Formats: sequence, C-alpha cells, structure tokens
Amino acid sequence: MNTAPLPQLQVFLAVARLRSFTGAAREFGVSPSAVSQAMRQLEEQLRVVLLTRTTRSVSLTDAGRRLVEGAGPALGQALAALAEVSAQPGEVVGRVRLSVPRMAVPFVVTPVLPTFRKRHPRIEVEIAVEDRFVDIVAEGYDAGVRLSESIERDMVQLRLSDAGRFVVVGAPAYLERHGTPQRPEDLLRHECITFRAQSTGAFYAWELERGRRTWRVPVRGAVVSNDGLLSVTLAEEGLGLAYVFEPLIEEKLRAGRLQRVLEAYAPTVPGFFLYYPNVAQRSAPLRLFIEVAKELVAKAQRLTL
Repeated sequence: MNTAPLPQLQVFLAVARLRSFTGAAREFGVSPSAVSQAMRQLEEQLRVVLLTRTTRSVSLTDAGRRLVEGAGPALGQALAALAEVSAQPGEVVGRVRLSVPRMAVPFVVTPVLPTFRKRHPRIEVEIAVEDRFVDIVAEGYDAGVRLSESIERDMVQLRLSDAGRFVVVGAPAYLERHGTPQRPEDLLRHECITFRAQSTGAFYAWELERGRRTWRVPVRGAVVSNDGLLSVTLAEEGLGLAYVFEPLIEEKLRAGRLQRVLEAYAPTVPGFFLYYPNVAQRSAPLRLFIEVAKELVAKAQRLTL
C-alpha cells in the first residue's frame, strides 16, 4: 500500500490551498522548482495525477480533491497536536485559518481578534479576505464567515451579527443631479456601481423586495468593482448609486454623506455567521476562537438591551 511522505503531503496541501507553486514555495521557504519536484515525487509514489498545471494556473484533479478532503483536516489536527505537546501546561499552540468576506471584517476581525490574541498569544490567526464562496474543508480552512443563506446545511453556525438590510444609497450631490429612483425599475436609468463576482465573473443583480414580491434588477454603470466597500467610497464621491449592507454605513448615513433610496424595497438578511464542520471542533485553537466569539457576541447583545 502506498503512503504519502508527510513533508510532501504538507507541500501538496499548501499548493492545493493557494492554487500556486510559487505561493507554496514562499510559505515553506523553498524554491518553486523544489515544490514542483516534491509534487512529481508524490504523484509517482501514489501513481495518480493530483494537480493539473498550466502556465498560469494550478487546479486539482478528482484524486487531488479527494486527497485534500481526506488528509487536510486530519493533518491539521496532527500538526496542532504536535504543537500542543510542546506548549507550557495549560497553553495552546496552533493556528486558526478563516475565510472572511471583506464586508464581514468589522464583525469578526475588529471585535474578536484583539481579545483572542491577548488571551492566546501562541495561536496564529490567518485570515483570508475574499468575496467568493469557499469550500472551507477542501481548501484547508478551519472556519468561515458568511451570510447564513449561503452556508451549507451540514455546517455548525454561530451568529456574529444581528439581522440587517441591504440598501441602495447615493450621495446627496448625485441625487440632486440625477433625481431619486422611486421604483426598482428606475435603477435601470441610473448610474449604478456594479459588482462582479470573483467566482463566476457575472454581474450581481440587485435584490429588492416589498411584501411577497421580489426584484432582481440587472443594474449597469461605468464603474465595476469586486469590492463592496470600494463601491461605498465611490458612491460617497457621487459616482453613482451603491447596494450595501446597511450596518456598514450607519455613520455615513448619520452624517448625511450618503442617503437611502428605495428604502421600502430594502431586503432583510439574517446577518453574518461563523461556520465550521463538526469535525473542526476537535481543533483546540478553533474551540478557543469560538469561545471568545460567543463571549463577545453575548456581551454586545447585553449592551443593546
């Protein structure tokens, strides 16, 4: 029976996570050619092709995906266990890897990370900020943050924020020049700062609702971005209307730098959730991160009562 050498398996998991030989080489402090050689040796020993390589990209074969899904969590737990035995009594050593969309950073990184790092200084925290749907198991993350409707049902979920609305906003100067839309279809005649999804490359249609009726408006404009927070900044400068999670712009709304439009059509979403697979709870660093997150969420809820 073939068994993969541990160092080569670690390198393979890094290549699979980063989709890059160069990125994996940088992580391990070796040359890209050394990473390439390690992958050839691993594939020869297992007698399967794990990676599909082109001049510009690296992707996983079916065998490679199965190896990531089977070996990734187990190897992470083994390395965490080895790190823990070298720690002082009662001290936890390890790493937590999180996938977080940019607009969720204020709900996770800002409130939770300082307290967590103060209590657990020997736990490394790696946060990948990316506005795409991520298979956290296949890509080697311990947990992720998303709006609850985009989380797989077999994941454990922990609420991080209250429910909130997505609103259409514009700068007073823009609304004075171009008028205020009164109905969802009016958006088709306005300059809208559009969002292109990283995973599909498609434009996002703004979702609106009123009562039982819903709209998906295929807005267009001269400015396209894959960063929702940049859209807010551009809207504040008067370049067009933006579609944004309302809690992120409360200060700008209070100051009058942005104004809501079509407020009666603003849809409500459940809020942001930390999610992770059941098996991930075996990771001591993640358990401690979850404990801090729960504590701070409960504290915030008490302050709002």
